[in-house]
Amino acid sequence: MDNTKSDAAANVAAAAKAGDWTQPRAMAIPKGGYFEKENGRYGPIFPKTPANYGFTIIAKVKPGQEEAVRAHGLTLQSAVDAKPDALAVLKLHYLRWQVFPIEGATYFMYQGIFDTDFDKYTEDAVMLFSSLGLNTVFTNLEGFPEDWKTNPEAFIKFVREHHHPSFVEYGEYPFVSGEEVKKALRIKQALSQMLDSMQ
Repeated sequence: MDNTKSDAAANVAAAAKAGDWTQPRAMAIPKGGYFEKENGRYGPIFPKTPANYGFTIIAKVKPGQEEAVRAHGLTLQSAVDAKPDALAVLKLHYLRWQVFPIEGATYFMYQGIFDTDFDKYTEDAVMLFSSLGLNTVFTNLEGFPEDWKTNPEAFIKFVREHHHPSFVEYGEYPFVSGEEVKKALRIKQALSQMLDSMQ
């Protein structure tokens, strides 16, 4: 990596450490998804970006399983409707699922932005779905391990093998956790109610 790139990465990293959310930030990420290879529990550690942590999984849907994948969206919606904090352990900001065709095959894309690191998110997802007695949508994907509930390492291996790292990420209010966003909104609501009561 040349000095310009490493200086830019260092500036963004310093802003992240300082928790500076006051200025929008963009981070160009090298091919492979990390600046310097440093291994974590299951493989390379992906950096925290202005959008926080996240991943994009793209995998082929098993033949005939597209409707099962789509139906799983309703399962997830029902679980959150019944218990709004059902996914709280995952520290999610956003989740986006898509199904699309490529050369006659059907593919599934899972995009998530969250506050924990890559491996912790995946470990927490295995624990969460096992504890709720739910199957993950990934069971409809080719190559997904059948023993995922008892073999989190195999789940994580699948996720890592199907992850396509971003090459740039942007945050309008960078490095802010989901809890910080909710806290700011609670303060805004309280101030608004206080001002309303003074009129």
